[in-house]
Amino acid sequence: MATIPTGAPSGAGAAEHADVIIKPTYDENLVNPDLAPLRKQSWGAYNIFAFWMSDVHSVGGYVTAGSLFSLGLVSWQVLLALLIGIVIVQVFCNLVAKPSQVSGTPYPVICRASFGVKGANIPAIIRGLIAVAWYGIQTYLASSALMIVALRFFPDLAPYADVARHGFVGLSTLGWASFMLLWVLQALVFWRGMEAIRVFIDWAGPAVYVVMIALAVYLVAKAGLDNVSLTLGEVKYTGWAAVPVMINAVALVVSYFSGPMLNFGDFSRYGQSFAAVKRGNFWGLPVNFLGFSILTVVTTSCTLPVFGHMITDPVETVSRIDSTFAVVLGAFTFMTATIGINIVANFVSPAFDFSNVAPKTISWRMGGMIAAVGSIFITPWNLYNNPAVIHYTLDVLGAFIGPLFGILIADFYGVKKQRVIVDDLYVMGPTGAYWYENGYNMAAVMAVVPSALVPVLCAVVPGLEGLANFTWFIGCGLGYVTYSLLMKRQPRLVARAV
Repeated sequence: MATIPTGAPSGAGAAEHADVIIKPTYDENLVNPDLAPLRKQSWGAYNIFAFWMSDVHSVGGYVTAGSLFSLGLVSWQVLLALLIGIVIVQVFCNLVAKPSQVSGTPYPVICRASFGVKGANIPAIIRGLIAVAWYGIQTYLASSALMIVALRFFPDLAPYADVARHGFVGLSTLGWASFMLLWVLQALVFWRGMEAIRVFIDWAGPAVYVVMIALAVYLVAKAGLDNVSLTLGEVKYTGWAAVPVMINAVALVVSYFSGPMLNFGDFSRYGQSFAAVKRGNFWGLPVNFLGFSILTVVTTSCTLPVFGHMITDPVETVSRIDSTFAVVLGAFTFMTATIGINIVANFVSPAFDFSNVAPKTISWRMGGMIAAVGSIFITPWNLYNNPAVIHYTLDVLGAFIGPLFGILIADFYGVKKQRVIVDDLYVMGPTGAYWYENGYNMAAVMAVVPSALVPVLCAVVPGLEGLANFTWFIGCGLGYVTYSLLMKRQPRLVARAV
């Protein structure tokens, strides 16, 4: 493997901060203490493991894992598809982690190496907009768990949970109170900085495991071991007929993690070493995801004999338990889990992304708050309750994730041969290796267009629905190949950047 000259900031004249070093040569329009290369990288393997626990252990993760066991496959086929899918995710996460870990820079900054110091705002804004939408949706889902607790203790509030009687722009008064309370709590954790976020996710993920195990034990005891199954629903596919369904299951797993994969550099930059990041990815992805999926399917299969029908929503499951303590504990745990994934996947990334647009005026905290405020105005409850709107907005934006990932990987591993000149990521002008053409690498910009257009067509054109689950792979492959070919036609620019 090639050596990696990181160009890490060092030497006299550097302006030192607590954990970063900013050189006088860095342009103020490209750097602030939040975007500067890290001088201190302190996250170990457990912190990365906890990051993935927070990402997986959510209502969305629970429903996604359970849905895979409802595809009409036998359990071993589902588990094999899960394993293949999550190992693919692990490999890609290791690939995308390295450039940020060795340079100590977040995703939008390392994108300057491929898109140019100005052009990097294109992938940053795209990723930021996706995160804003999902931040609002996840906050809304967490607030639903809070409403269950509120109504359990104060049933007289039921009229205020009726949007027809007491509602505004599609959300009930109690819904607004729950949503804004969760909104403020998440903002408080975020505002305290990355160290507070690290502490939060270090205990949030394990806490969900404890409650999940307790819930599974309770339901198994109620249902009896004979009623425990790893297959949800009727087995419809056997033999070779099961292969296409398994391939779709693999694609669904990768698609579920596509967002966190793209901006994983925002977290891998804090890793003590690349080896520590890889260990954290191993325990947090294949080991953790398989364990959580098995717990999910056991819990879901037991809801049929216990409650009379199958329940795939964990919040609804705990709400059916007779014990008030169990309901409160379960609801708060899944609420905490959703807050965890929301912060790591949809708060931190747009904070860096929007800060990158104008580092001189937008700090990391301000970037995060822009995303948080934006999540209110899109009324995410209306978005979530309208699948067609989600399909034609988030699916279209999501079609860009694959190409952006492919371009980043092609640039670092294929074009630049794992070399990045960190100092030049902060140079605004022709003397910088990543200035390209007035700050834009047109090869990257041009590669995005066709690479994203094909996945968009797969998502919106009737008749192409069969390819919808594979849009990430299609976009990633097209982005990688198109960018690599375009850069081969510009050897002068490549020579300067390595």
